[in-house]
Amino acid sequence: MRKKGRFGEWFNIQLVKHPRRVVLWAIFLFNVFFLIVAALIISGLSLKGTEKMGFFEAAYYTITMILDAGCISFVVRDIGTSGVAIAIACMAIILIGMVSFTGAVIGYVTNVISNFIDNANAGTRKLKISDHLVILNWNTRASEIVNDLLYCNGKQKVVVLVEGRKAEIQKEINERLTDTITKENKKLIESCSNLGFFRRIIRYARNSMKNNVTVLIREGDVFSSKQLFDISLEHARSVIILGNDIMNTVCKFETREKLDDASKGNALTVKTLMQVSDITSATFSDDDQKIIVEVSDDWTWNLVNRIINYKMGGGDDETKRSKCNIVPVRVDKVLGQILSQFSLMPELNYAYSELFSNKGTTFYTKPIKPENEVEYISKYLENHPYSIPLTHMQTSRGDLFYYSAEEAENIDVVKTVPRSDYRVKLNRNYWIAKKNVVILGHNSHCDYLMEGFASFVGEWQKPDSDEQILQIVVIDEERNLEKNNYYKDYPFVIKTVAASIYDKELICNTIEEFVEANEEDTSVLILSDDSALNDEIDANTLANLVYVQDIIAKKKKADANFDPESIDVIVEIIDPKHQYVVSSYSVDNVVISNRYISKMITQLGEKDDIFDFYNDILTYDRGDHEGLFESKEVYAKKVSTFFEEIPAECTESELVRAIWFASIDPSLPENKRYPTIALGYVKPGGRVTLFGRDQTEKKVRLEKHDKIIVFTNH
Repeated sequence: MRKKGRFGEWFNIQLVKHPRRVVLWAIFLFNVFFLIVAALIISGLSLKGTEKMGFFEAAYYTITMILDAGCISFVVRDIGTSGVAIAIACMAIILIGMVSFTGAVIGYVTNVISNFIDNANAGTRKLKISDHLVILNWNTRASEIVNDLLYCNGKQKVVVLVEGRKAEIQKEINERLTDTITKENKKLIESCSNLGFFRRIIRYARNSMKNNVTVLIREGDVFSSKQLFDISLEHARSVIILGNDIMNTVCKFETREKLDDASKGNALTVKTLMQVSDITSATFSDDDQKIIVEVSDDWTWNLVNRIINYKMGGGDDETKRSKCNIVPVRVDKVLGQILSQFSLMPELNYAYSELFSNKGTTFYTKPIKPENEVEYISKYLENHPYSIPLTHMQTSRGDLFYYSAEEAENIDVVKTVPRSDYRVKLNRNYWIAKKNVVILGHNSHCDYLMEGFASFVGEWQKPDSDEQILQIVVIDEERNLEKNNYYKDYPFVIKTVAASIYDKELICNTIEEFVEANEEDTSVLILSDDSALNDEIDANTLANLVYVQDIIAKKKKADANFDPESIDVIVEIIDPKHQYVVSSYSVDNVVISNRYISKMITQLGEKDDIFDFYNDILTYDRGDHEGLFESKEVYAKKVSTFFEEIPAECTESELVRAIWFASIDPSLPENKRYPTIALGYVKPGGRVTLFGRDQTEKKVRLEKHDKIIVFTNH
């Protein structure tokens, strides 16, 4: 990738971001330089008298008189002896010079500086930059994309090109970054509270979060080739094409019109992608640029994939891969799959919030094709305690092996893991317990939410059992239920109740009856309407939360032994600012749906080769008639049922390796052998620990109420 000089790039960024500051420094440095030069000139040409002046002396005094009228005394010391003619000539020179030279130069320079600042603020100046992230368009997920870059190593450069709202977007970004930095540093201060004063200061100085993200916002036309070149799109590391927000309106009729148009397709996204892909696929552009495209409908999805196929049509394989890294992200599908998994296993929300971000333990890849995956993992575990091997996949980007680690470099860190006789006893007949879910409300991805549930039923419903593995009750407004045909296509939806947000008694009675009829744990999923107007975002969600909390409080008052955690409340919100309101109601399991998409998009912008992996883990495998499963997913399994007996205290490395070797026991029949690798565990209340760093140094003590986070095919 072609790099700009460090100073040249830094100066160019400052020129665009802070033009007034650059001009101020330029004026200051020029004046310092001018004073030094002037002092040298004056000391070198100082005159003893002015009675007989040569040409150069006259020129010098002329300039001094123009700049300072008082310098006429060096020429005309006494008008009586010098004569009236020379005095009049000098006065004329001063007057004409002040107008034609001093005034003209000042006016010209002032105009140049004013135009320069205006052009810089307007974004008409070409931005000479490379290895940056470009965001085209803006929506409610965009600030989260920028925010997640705080957790990346090194300086991050972001260029945003939007049609308008520059000041509003800049304010949104500043508030989001400041909030995250403040929160992370507050956590660091709390963790250092038990240290001495100097150790606390040193640790804070080394580990405190600082703003490593430089954001440049340009107003313009995303369809203009010139303006795309002006932001150096051809040298960008990644380009993210965002969809437009439907909720960014204040009129219900306008919202419905936008919803209808959005359901048909997004021609603007297709047009933008065509423009961007033409630039990034050109020979003069950098190789391995990544284009991430948000898609929310079938029409756009099909056209985006046609563009990908067209761009992959010519050239050798290596050229095609380096010039066509287009990754379409099906936003509605991803959100539906995530919410369905969280409803079934709420603890995954705590694990995914870290795994799907650049913070802490996350997913990485390496181009490896092992002859035998099980043997490779077994061998890898012998001397790699800093990362966890997951699986091999053959993707459109070649053969890749996937790992979880805190840093990409940790995959190759070698350290002999001490041999141990530590063993665990897995429950060979483990089966996920019956799941009961209440869904309150709706959003635009309800179809994919139900498809996620259907995939789960396909994998975990016992073919010889009459008992359903999943029961769902949906409470929503009549018109929304009617639009979804009352979910009749999904047999696990046993009941639908038409109720508006104002029907408190009907909502509460329905939930109470469902909870009392099922001894197993129940999840309550409260959805947020992503088509609501700006002022109404998350309003129904918060009202439904109050109802559910009233039910829990009522049950706790009636029964002192009632466990509030037996009802898992999963709250989806769209606006992150409402997280604090939800948390004040003792609900930790908050799903900020836009944040998940943003984190995924940010990761794909850094490493697009994990796209296929995300698709795989978010979709349950229905298996074949012999009970064999190929697809692997992340599960949160109860310690009390996953193991035959609670494991004794051990190190992380001992637990990971004991579970792995127990799961691949060659004495087991093939349909009972589910290769399982442990990723971490969750304590009651959502305290999650994901295995990273050196697993040989940290201890693990599992208890029966804990959940073990595992990666397995069943």
